[in-house]
Amino acid sequence: MKDILTITLNPALDLSSQTGHVEAGPKLRCAHPDEDAGGGGINVARAVRTLGGNARAFVAAAGPSGTKVLNLLLAEGVNVVPFASPGETRVSLSIIDQTTTGQYRFIMPGPVWGTSDCERVRGAILSHARTGGMVVFSGSLPRGLPVSFYSDLCPELLDKGCKVVMDTSGLALTHQAQNATAPASILRMDAHEAETLAKRDLPTREHSADFAAELIECGAGQAVIIARGAEGSVLVDGEQRLFVTAADVPVRSKTGAGDSFVAGFTLALARGLDISTAMTHGAAAASAAVMTDATDLCDGDQAMALRAACQVSAL
Repeated sequence: MKDILTITLNPALDLSSQTGHVEAGPKLRCAHPDEDAGGGGINVARAVRTLGGNARAFVAAAGPSGTKVLNLLLAEGVNVVPFASPGETRVSLSIIDQTTTGQYRFIMPGPVWGTSDCERVRGAILSHARTGGMVVFSGSLPRGLPVSFYSDLCPELLDKGCKVVMDTSGLALTHQAQNATAPASILRMDAHEAETLAKRDLPTREHSADFAAELIECGAGQAVIIARGAEGSVLVDGEQRLFVTAADVPVRSKTGAGDSFVAGFTLALARGLDISTAMTHGAAAASAAVMTDATDLCDGDQAMALRAACQVSAL
């Protein structure tokens, strides 16, 4: 199996709790918080492990909250590659109002990185990426890193024979879509992100496939995946346009579905399976993830059982 290295540069210590009712003014007594290590690449590595594979999680962390993030991952059995980032790892807070069942999510800013930090982490990623392996960029960039950071790393990683899976957002995604230094092997986004980039509605899977083809033509990716929620996902590369259905399952939480898709898809490619089969594995993992609570990711056995329900067809 090919090596999988996930990259998380802006992780968070996720705290989640609940209180009777949220209102301004009085002190709100909350239940003892649950603690989780948060971040796209972290979630992908955890899900790969749940699916029976192994991934190394490159995690930039600092301070007491960063130490907590690393310890949580180690306790879970994740193979962590720590990187000393500046400042202190951010904290996020999620509170459920027990009266209304509404969820309030508070996201704190992470540390600001300097030019020297950028050079250090660039060198560390290139050093840890193994020739011919899979590198997954997932999640946001920390403040101070250029929006081109992921894109700028692509040429050297591709020269090492790596496959680069990019699942980012915001300005980093916009840069890759419009001004890529080199095409990612796989560029993934959700339907809302795709419509924002396209500056138009993409109401059908065919519309999504057309836009994915535009992104390939402009050099954003060698293959582009656009998720369409409960409907499934579209994949376009230089040879084919595919659609994979999501399994029809009861939805408890959509959190973690995208990261689980990336995990299932990447693990399948790392095991030498073709891209069509990898789409099935990704869709099954995402379908399994929505059946779990809150920050839980996919269940490995459930994901395997759902593969037959995730059908791939040509567009």
